Amino acid sequence: MILVADCGSTKSEWCLIDRQGKIGESLFTPGMNPYFLTSEEIKEIIRQELYSRLGENNSQITAIHFYGAGCATPEKCKKIADALKSYWQVQVFVYSDLVAAAHALCGNKAGIPCILGTGSNSCLYNGTEIEEHISPLGFILGDEGSGAALGRALVSNCLKHQLPESICRHFLKEYQLTQEQILDRVYHQLLPNRFLASLTPFLKKYIWEENIYNMVYKSFQSFFERNVMLYTGYDRYPVHFVGSVAYHFQKVLCDVMQALSIEVGRIEQSPMDGLIQYHISSFK
Repeated sequence: MILVADCGSTKSEWCLIDRQGKIGESLFTPGMNPYFLTSEEIKEIIRQELYSRLGENNSQITAIHFYGAGCATPEKCKKIADALKSYWQVQVFVYSDLVAAAHALCGNKAGIPCILGTGSNSCLYNGTEIEEHISPLGFILGDEGSGAALGRALVSNCLKHQLPESICRHFLKEYQLTQEQILDRVYHQLLPNRFLASLTPFLKKYIWEENIYNMVYKSFQSFFERNVMLYTGYDRYPVHFVGSVAYHFQKVLCDVMQALSIEVGRIEQSPMDGLIQYHISSFK
């Protein structure tokens, strides 16, 4: 039996799969980003939230495939692997969340898998490995099309009177925010990217309004122009997406792709179903 994990900074999803392809127990735990947590904190989450809950299934696990945010360097991957091996003496494979997108969306076929959630990311995948990668650079320098970028555009345009007054008024009232509170959350508190991304439901609610639609459209257009369209032969491959922003704004996303003559691939909210199928196919 193998254990597959899709791990973000906020939450993680774990699923057991046996060698016949039968899906077993699935559960959620807090996120475990190695950039933000110490080794001991990661081990404690595993002990309390995962190992203790799996019970007798622990002895049946023969390998762990962990896909996680923040697992982009050998050092961070080792940090996660060591924490897992302190509970299971089995093979542990640690991959980035971008590899999760590639395996879940492309399987063994070439394509351009992308992530549009709180942040954004993309790569050119040849069916086996990542061949080209444009760094997303984070929400200050990049992350075009992400929830953080959309939230940043929303608050900036509201505070600089670039949106109709009625929309700005509704926005500030709905989230019970003032300009001073927004500036404090962005410049003085932790995780401003998450705060900005948390505002995207307002954009979805008012997507019918021309100014809001255009704001989202331009952010997605920038994502393609500054990321996807830089890959060699990008127009020969389907472009796939995973993430809450891609999923909830897929109509606008598809409008942009059609205008740029880019082939629309799969658009999924979560990679887990695709990861399960990817690993089941490896048993055959």
